[in-house]
Order: sequence, then C-alpha cells, then structure tokens
Amino acid sequence: MFVLIGFGVVFGSIILGYTMAGGSIAVLIQISEFITIGGASLGSVLVSNGMGPLITTIKSGIGLLKGNPYTKPKYMELLKMLYDMFMMARREGLVALDQHVENPHSSSFFSAYPFFHNHHHACAFLADTMKVVVSGSVSNYDLSDMMDIDLEISHHSALKPSQITQKVGDAMPGFGIVAAVLGVVITMGAIGGEPAEIGHHVAAALVGTFLGILLAYGVFGPMATAMEEQVNAEGQYMQAIKHAILSFARGDAPLTAVEFARRNIEPEIRPTFAEMESSLKGK
Repeated sequence: MFVLIGFGVVFGSIILGYTMAGGSIAVLIQISEFITIGGASLGSVLVSNGMGPLITTIKSGIGLLKGNPYTKPKYMELLKMLYDMFMMARREGLVALDQHVENPHSSSFFSAYPFFHNHHHACAFLADTMKVVVSGSVSNYDLSDMMDIDLEISHHSALKPSQITQKVGDAMPGFGIVAAVLGVVITMGAIGGEPAEIGHHVAAALVGTFLGILLAYGVFGPMATAMEEQVNAEGQYMQAIKHAILSFARGDAPLTAVEFARRNIEPEIRPTFAEMESSLKGK
C-alpha cells in the first residue's frame, strides 16, 4: 500500500509542479522515448542475468504491494509453534518429531500454523535442522555453523532481485542520455524545416533525459531499497528460528529457547514477555 502511496506522491508532485508552471502533459508522452529506455533496460537485464532472475525480480517488485508480511502476529505464531514443538519433544521425546520434520508440508502439526507452514524456506530450514538435532550427529557449535551457512547462502540469493533493480536504476540516467542523443540526431536532421517541428524534436529529446533520471531516483532506487528491507525482514525471521533451535539443542527449557527467538525480533514489533507467555500458555 505504501509503495503505491509513495509513487503517487512522487509522480503527483512532479506532474502538479509541471502543470502549474504551464507545462503540457501531452508533451511528456513520447512513446519512442519509452520504447528506447524501457527496451534498453530490459535487454541489459537479460544480458547480465537471464530470464529466470528477471522473472524473480518482477515477482519481487509486485510483492512490494503486499507490504512487509513479518508483523507482530506472525512472530507470535512463530513463537507459539516453536514452543509447542519443543514441548512435544520434551514430553514425548525427540523421536516424536520424526513424523513431522520428515515431511513438514504434510504435517498436521505445522499446518496448524499457516504463515509458517506456507513459508517454504522457513519450514524447510527448521525441518532439516531438527532432523540433525534428532539424530544427535553434530555438536552445538557445528549445528550453529551449519545454520549460518544455510542462512548466508539463502540471504545472498534473496538479495539478487534488489541488486538487479538497483543496477537498472543506476543505468537509467545513461539510457536517458542515449535517448536524448538520438533525439538530438533527429533534431539535427530536421534543421532547415519548420521551427515548430524542430522544437518538438528537442522536447522529445529532453523527455528522454527526464525519464531516465526520474526512473532512477523516483522508481527503481526506492524499489531496490524496499526489496532489500523485505529480505532483511525475512532474514530476521529466520534468525529467530535459528536461535531458538540452538537454545533447545543445548538443553535449555522450551520457554527459554523461545525467549532467545523473541529477543531476536526488532523492538517495534517484538511482543513483550508477558504477551508471549500468555500466548504460549493459552491464556
């Protein structure tokens, strides 16, 4: 929602200021400039990344419309799920987790927590790590190192859409200059003709430069930052899972393990200890 509001403020203020100064909107509608800049930017992404990352980047951009999904209620669900899982292991033994972690997407336990269950990366990360914990085949130090490797690789991969978007934004002024130079070439070819025609070509050339700068700093730059923030929010969610598992693996009580996860949540959306305890114990 705030993405649309932000774009509305950016474009609305620019158009309003332009028209207040007597500018005509029709002059800004230069289809040839749109094709030149848009096609060049699309082609550059295909050359440097291929079709797969391009599609992923488009999906990530569309995903910004949904806002940050990692809200306080989602974290409360995560803490409740972790606590219930650790309590199950304490009451029934670690072997009770086997049927759930072996196939988490069909688990009746995980399906009771819809956001976590539908978060494929988080669900797979927890299930794979708990398999190692149940097997008892690694030390706590190696377990921490193993999870760090997983999270680092996943974080690096998740950042690619924001990096691609930022690079496109950095290139936009250059593509705008290319469109402007082509407009100047056309203008030079029109010298000797009607002055109004020459003025039209000059205006079209300047629109190319205008579009390049506007898209760089008003669209792609902010979008890249917003994508990165969403990736960081997901990383924080995953870190909460990691710290809870580590605490449980070294023998801490379920409530203590979940408290490690709670402390990993940023203060703005972090539930208080009383809120967490009330939720965990069903009060």
